Amino acid sequence: MRRAPTRLSLVFVLIAPMPAIASAPRQEEEARQWQSVTIDVAGPRAEEGGDPNPFLDYRMTVVLQAEDGVRLVVPGYFAADGNAAESGATAGNTWRAHVVPDRPGRWTFAVSLRRGDRIALSDDPEAGEPVVGDGTAGTIIVREDAEARGMLRHDDHRYLRFAGNGEWFLKGGADSPENFLAFADFDGTSSGRRRAGDPRPGEAASRGLHSYAPHLRDWKDGDPSWRGGKGKGIIGALNYLASEGVNSVYFITMNVRGDGDDVWPWTSRDDRERFDVSKLAQWGIVFDHMDRLGILMHVLLSETENENLFELEAGEGVFFADARKLYDRELVARFGHHSMIVWNLGEENGGNDGPRDDPNPFGLANTDAQRKAFADDLKAIDPYDHPIVVHTFPGQYEKIYRPLLGHPTIDGPSLQMGDMTRTHEETIRWVDASEAAGRPWFVCLDEIGPADTGVKPDAEDPDHDDVRRHALWGNLMAGGAGVEWYFGYRYPDNDLNLEDFRGRASMWAQTRIALEFFRRHLPFPEMRHDDGIVVSPRGGFGFSKPGALYVAYLPTGRGAALDLPEGSYSVRWFSPKSGGELQSGSVEAVEGGRRVALGLPPAEPDEDWVAVLRADRD
Repeated sequence: MRRAPTRLSLVFVLIAPMPAIASAPRQEEEARQWQSVTIDVAGPRAEEGGDPNPFLDYRMTVVLQAEDGVRLVVPGYFAADGNAAESGATAGNTWRAHVVPDRPGRWTFAVSLRRGDRIALSDDPEAGEPVVGDGTAGTIIVREDAEARGMLRHDDHRYLRFAGNGEWFLKGGADSPENFLAFADFDGTSSGRRRAGDPRPGEAASRGLHSYAPHLRDWKDGDPSWRGGKGKGIIGALNYLASEGVNSVYFITMNVRGDGDDVWPWTSRDDRERFDVSKLAQWGIVFDHMDRLGILMHVLLSETENENLFELEAGEGVFFADARKLYDRELVARFGHHSMIVWNLGEENGGNDGPRDDPNPFGLANTDAQRKAFADDLKAIDPYDHPIVVHTFPGQYEKIYRPLLGHPTIDGPSLQMGDMTRTHEETIRWVDASEAAGRPWFVCLDEIGPADTGVKPDAEDPDHDDVRRHALWGNLMAGGAGVEWYFGYRYPDNDLNLEDFRGRASMWAQTRIALEFFRRHLPFPEMRHDDGIVVSPRGGFGFSKPGALYVAYLPTGRGAALDLPEGSYSVRWFSPKSGGELQSGSVEAVEGGRRVALGLPPAEPDEDWVAVLRADRD
């Protein structure tokens, strides 16, 4: 049984104007292993638009230390009145951090809260001067919780794994709408300022902010909302997705000058140093609910139209802008405590190598050196070691991914396939190349083309045969770590204007069937792609644990054979379209040491089937 994450809050009200660590209030609290603990400190009063700037000229850091010496350095943030999601407050004296102890025992923590010019960008612990709240300290007694999943991490394996209970993770998620956070009930959210002539070729047309009204019925009593019932549409949408087995949602946190131009964390579209506290608190309510539902946050930090926005706004030749560092720090401070996050450096990153007089120069491609530097910095400030991936254009893989192989802070590619029939071979390419480089990547398929199509609505393509065969099973049978589904702009409920996730219910169901098959029937972390064993009129994919288990995905169940080593094997069949239990076909068992015919599946032999051959153990 897995336990949903919960939150514990500690509040410190300080009386002394400038307490030292020795005289600071101390408190001892209890928490469970992997439980998020919120530390609130009454510090200096500040205001979003004030001077000093509470996001740049103050710096809160919490140092959390276990009995065995393990140390976490956790960034904190300005939380206005501490209840900004409800109050809309822009001012207050609450400074907040979220800490997640990863092992049982006695943990101590100490708060550093300092003021200085642009101190948030400084790594020097003694920079600036201490302010009220500095030196707050306490103890957390952490009880063991063997059921807690813990953080989802990449530990040099082809798959992500929860650090607590050790459960392996396969992704089946929604890649659309990319502007998921362009939601009308969030404070300070508007449809932005599109350029003349938009949409451009290959882009969807924006239709204003999302309300997710069709999902209001999916909101349940006890679910979160804010300000008298706001937020029910987006919470209901997540409830629906979770009910369909969806465990990942892809979204951009900043698309200024991009396709949607309707998501940003700041108080205004063009201010890079002032964050909207109430909006981000409302995002946090949504992200908390995603944690409870077991839905991964796939966080896109930029998109191709703005991948050098920070640097070019800072001036010609800037390699790594302060505004980008501040943006990354704020996101980690506010949301890094969530258990299921994958940071993505950017959608279609590295795509535009055009001239500086390009109509949108802010989309000038990041360089390989920048990608590595951005990832290094993000890993350095994220105390919970969330995975980092990179998304890029089809046809750019060798240019973008090859130089990143083996880099210690890059955990995988985020594949966009213009031609989904190549998913299997492309997944294998990067699984194998990363292993050869000494740092295995988890390789996900996150977008299929063409851009105007992706996954069609069920009304247009009720069976999704091609997507199931080439994309879904193509990735998984290659040793890939899972999929997300993009919705093309030619169809309703697309990548920018989706309101109702029910329009692809058949695709959610088929994805759930595939993931449940892998989880229930295969020791997939111990298996590898093995296409050479499959002999079939229309090809197929092989996946094996040599000597123990051989699995073949077959585009047609008729006329298939496998090349097997010596031994006796049971033969069972699974329908990737309708699911269910493993079934017997016309042949119950075979003897290996040669090419063996599998016979016929239990029904519809011209449909796709999965054959499962397990070695008999005497």
